[in-house]
Amino acid sequence: MPIPVPRDLEQARLAIQTWLGDQRPEAASLSVSELSSPGMTGFSNETLMFDVSWSQDGRPRSESLVIRVKPTGHRIFLEDDFDLQYQVMSELGRRGAPVPPVHWYEPDASVLGAPFFVMAKMAGEAPGDVPSYNAEGFIFDMRPAERHRLWVSAMEALVRIHRESMTGGFEFLAKPERGSTGLDQQMHYYEESLGWAAAGRPQPVAEAAWDWLIGHLPAERPTALSWGDARMANMLFEGSQCRAVLDWEMLSLGGPRMDLGWWLFLDRFSSEGMSLDRLDGLGTRDETIAFWSEGTGLAAEDLEFYEIFAGLRFAVIMIRMARMFEAWDVPAPGDMETNNGATQVLARLLDLEPPGDPW
Repeated sequence: MPIPVPRDLEQARLAIQTWLGDQRPEAASLSVSELSSPGMTGFSNETLMFDVSWSQDGRPRSESLVIRVKPTGHRIFLEDDFDLQYQVMSELGRRGAPVPPVHWYEPDASVLGAPFFVMAKMAGEAPGDVPSYNAEGFIFDMRPAERHRLWVSAMEALVRIHRESMTGGFEFLAKPERGSTGLDQQMHYYEESLGWAAAGRPQPVAEAAWDWLIGHLPAERPTALSWGDARMANMLFEGSQCRAVLDWEMLSLGGPRMDLGWWLFLDRFSSEGMSLDRLDGLGTRDETIAFWSEGTGLAAEDLEFYEIFAGLRFAVIMIRMARMFEAWDVPAPGDMETNNGATQVLARLLDLEPPGDPW
């Protein structure tokens, strides 16, 4: 979901050019192209894309880069954990996982008005969010057999991330003040997030989901890396091959099953939550669970809990997005805060009456 990001792109280009020159003192005649930052970009972090060219040892060089800038205005998340995103991507990249190579982290806000990190621009295309890839776009245009190959490649990338998560090395994500396990920490984080986002306004479906979750906590509560926003729309594809996993704003130590629950919930949201049919060739729910379990060696336990937790988390995001549109005087559909695709799907999972008519 996009947001307007006001910025003088030429001023930013010159600042980036100077900054990159300091990072690469061996690069002669370093030049940064015009920045690509359309008036509407991602809803949580600003993204700037550009090409850089220089001369080194008498030979011309060039590279395509992406800068992610820490949010400074309206926040979707209670905490952004911006520097931790860079650390996780760096660690996964060292292990050969399918993430874009990250080059630098800049904590000094004087360059672009906020901390930022720089990563390689990967070739490929991401499936659409709105409209959903079930309605239009390159996945929609594929034949079912090619679409199935794409789904397999996406699942292989998800499994690879989860195999890495189980080897440890991500203890720096721990927030022991919120609980003794990674999942407990996430539960307390989203309890705080729901109160912060709702700001005293009733949230019938989200509140019902929270009550259900408290009464159905898994006996096994893991502490392992969770991507957080695990879905095909956060992957880059060349043809039917997944080349990179993107967007780590929701990372935690909640464990791989949190990602599986989110993947399944977002799959429903991208079809059922938008009153669309799922495309032929994309793996079914049962196929997704079987592929994930075989690939990770983990039992897909407590899935009802993790899917409802995913719905609660998404409902909190939708509350903050509704407030974002309100703050920027951007028209939002209907009663977006309490009646949206996420709360529609979540209500069905909880056997509740839908919060209203679908959009």
